[in-house]
Amino acid sequence: MSDARNRLLGTASRLFYGEGLHSVGVDRILAEAKVTRATMYRHFAGKEDLVLEYLAEADKATRQNVEAGVAAATNDADAVRAVARGIAGHIQVEGFRGCAFLNAVAEYADPVHPVHMAVQAHRKWFLDTVTGLLARVGNTPVELDARHFVMLRDGAMAAGCLSDPGPIADTFCEAVEGILRARMS
Repeated sequence: MSDARNRLLGTASRLFYGEGLHSVGVDRILAEAKVTRATMYRHFAGKEDLVLEYLAEADKATRQNVEAGVAAATNDADAVRAVARGIAGHIQVEGFRGCAFLNAVAEYADPVHPVHMAVQAHRKWFLDTVTGLLARVGNTPVELDARHFVMLRDGAMAAGCLSDPGPIADTFCEAVEGILRARMS
């Protein structure tokens, strides 16, 4: 990746996450990234492509964090806990402004818009991943537990940027423990 492309994507990602997708204009991204419009169009067809790449990078980071947590776990229940701890840790990072995907879909409500579809693809991957992990813990039906996990995550992400994230992160992890206890009993 070229330095200019990295600056564009880094600047756009910071601004999109911090201020919203629609509220940040291309001119501001170009000025802060210190690149020309021609350079941007050499790397991205337009702002929408930049938004999609921002979400692709967020998806990649999430997948890597989940994979690392699962790989470090010593058993199936600990793999689920590792995913929960990763989410809890993310909520507590300085400057946390909620879930990039939930924020994006709030701005792109049309279900056939490419941004909305990228969010849906990420969420499907996450639900499928959680379903697979929980299926290895206990013998009870897994679909409802997996949907609960994702809903708890969504709520923790929303609450984590509205109030003190520490107790929110702790409550999220405690709720995931409740799911695990129910699956193992």
